[in-house]
Amino acid sequence: MSLRALRWAFVGVLGACGATPDPSPGDAAVTCAYADAAAREDGRVIGGPFATRVVSFTPGEGATFGHTRLPDVVLGPPQGGGENTGTTDVVSLGLGGEIVVGFDRVIVDGPGDDFTVFENAFSVPGATLRHWAELAEVSVSVDGQNWVSFQCDTASSWPHPGCAGARPVYASTASGFCALDPRVSGGDGFDLATLGLREARFVRLRDLGTQGLMAPATGFDLDAVAVLNGR
Repeated sequence: MSLRALRWAFVGVLGACGATPDPSPGDAAVTCAYADAAAREDGRVIGGPFATRVVSFTPGEGATFGHTRLPDVVLGPPQGGGENTGTTDVVSLGLGGEIVVGFDRVIVDGPGDDFTVFENAFSVPGATLRHWAELAEVSVSVDGQNWVSFQCDTASSWPHPGCAGARPVYASTASGFCALDPRVSGGDGFDLATLGLREARFVRLRDLGTQGLMAPATGFDLDAVAVLNGR
């Protein structure tokens, strides 16, 4: 695991992010309260709010980007590029590929969204605003064997409710926008209550073969997954 992934551990809840009410990405940078972990086990941060391990990875057709940087590239906080720029801090799943990540925290159903998936979607300015979106189905599991999936509506208009990979990512160590504050983080949020679940321990992302706006598409690109409500 890289030092980048190791050095992050959550030391508070959303209030520790220091966000002002209803900020926008154009406001002054919103900072997160993270610090070096006090508790470690086998080199891992214990209890942090981001994915801490890759359980499995099955690449699909047409993508190799980021594969040599696994698992580090998808662990720890996102490194978003903002509204109009996708980040390269990702692993491409390839068409139909999938990845399963695990956490030291249990995701629990709480107020609002319970976790956020960060990809490298971005907006394409012009006479008509367009969106580059390579979408993935999001599933969760308690035991890593039995899965329940959010209904991803790829046929609907942007931001494609229930899908991951639609919204740009503003949160990064460079921007200072807080990955644990959905008001400013970007990315796509998911609420366990939608599935009638109280908790989950694993998140699976499966590329849906959407082609975005420009060729060639290489499938969904995972940056990070953050736990918003956990124990």
